[in-house]
Amino acid sequence: MIITACLLLLLSFGYRAGFGLFVMPITEANGWGREIISIALAVQNLFWGIIAFFAGGLADRFGNVKVVIAGTFLYALGMVLMPGVTSPWGLNASAGILVGAGIAGTSFGIILPAMARAVGPQRQQWALGLGTAAGSIGQFAIVPLAQTLIDAYGWATTLNILAGSALLMAVLAIPLAPYSGRQPAGNDPNATDQTVPHALQEAIHYRSFLLLVMGFFVCGFHVAFITAHMPAFITDLGFDPKVGAWSISIIGLCNVFGAYFSGVVSGKMSMRYLLVFIYSARAVVITLFLLIPISLASVLAFSATMGFLWLATVPPTSGLVALMFGTRYMAMLYGIVFLGHQVGSFIGVWLGGWLYDRSGSYDMVWWLGVALGLMAAVVHWLMSERPVERLAAQNL
Repeated sequence: MIITACLLLLLSFGYRAGFGLFVMPITEANGWGREIISIALAVQNLFWGIIAFFAGGLADRFGNVKVVIAGTFLYALGMVLMPGVTSPWGLNASAGILVGAGIAGTSFGIILPAMARAVGPQRQQWALGLGTAAGSIGQFAIVPLAQTLIDAYGWATTLNILAGSALLMAVLAIPLAPYSGRQPAGNDPNATDQTVPHALQEAIHYRSFLLLVMGFFVCGFHVAFITAHMPAFITDLGFDPKVGAWSISIIGLCNVFGAYFSGVVSGKMSMRYLLVFIYSARAVVITLFLLIPISLASVLAFSATMGFLWLATVPPTSGLVALMFGTRYMAMLYGIVFLGHQVGSFIGVWLGGWLYDRSGSYDMVWWLGVALGLMAAVVHWLMSERPVERLAAQNL
């Protein structure tokens, strides 16, 4: 089950990380500005977050496998329709709504809770780190492959090839069945015999949970902006498009180690302090990237360093959800936190395209990312890292 879950995440995040490669081909083919495809990718991220919340609740109730299979077909359908679009609305529907819903049904919020249940509390953080690392392997492996396919067969045929291969995710979901759906309260030492409305009410009245949502908003802003706009940003500087693809790929490769290490470390030290470090480090790395003259070496160094910090936020963030509330409704509650992440993703992707079309530069978005990184570090510093039951009387 762990192996197939990791392969599923590898494919889901590999496809998702490659959409930045299609920004310039689609805009050139239709004579659009970058804001149009940026809106579509922003809608993708927003719908990913919205559907993830509902998908988490459905997974808790009906099982992860059914949700993954539905997400797989939506994912593939969205990619198949993308080459034929001739209007912004068509792009929003295919690359935005359908692909966004597909990612929601095949990504962390659905797969990680099943992995956590499979290994039990003692190895929970290890499993969360391993699953996150698997998604990054997909980013490393699939993005360069997609660029190779684009060079050989064109962007439209490449999307069809990727859509066909995406159907494999439905098969990989089958081993998740024994660890899927709502688990009995007795399986979770932190759980009580709660109903869904009570679990939601408890979460939204817990201050540290709301701070966690705010912090993950910043992660979404950083990750989505860079994923969507880094290839175009690199090409604008005069580099070959392959450099942009390898930049995203290197981020994925280094995040394999960063995410796995984060999962291991967050099981041994304070998860909120780990998040303070990650967001502070992101702000420093982006600042250095902007201040040092950009060269091939600086692009590669930035990609590698940012890669170690990329999805390293996921194991401690999801681990804090499990610590605060247990794993019984983890998919649903993580879905709420992840919705905050995807609102940040929407703003990061859309704002990147909007400001570029008006100023001809991404500089303002980069510096906003620095400010938000520092804000996220402060937010996590103020958080309490304890189960909600211990603080219920204080109404925190």
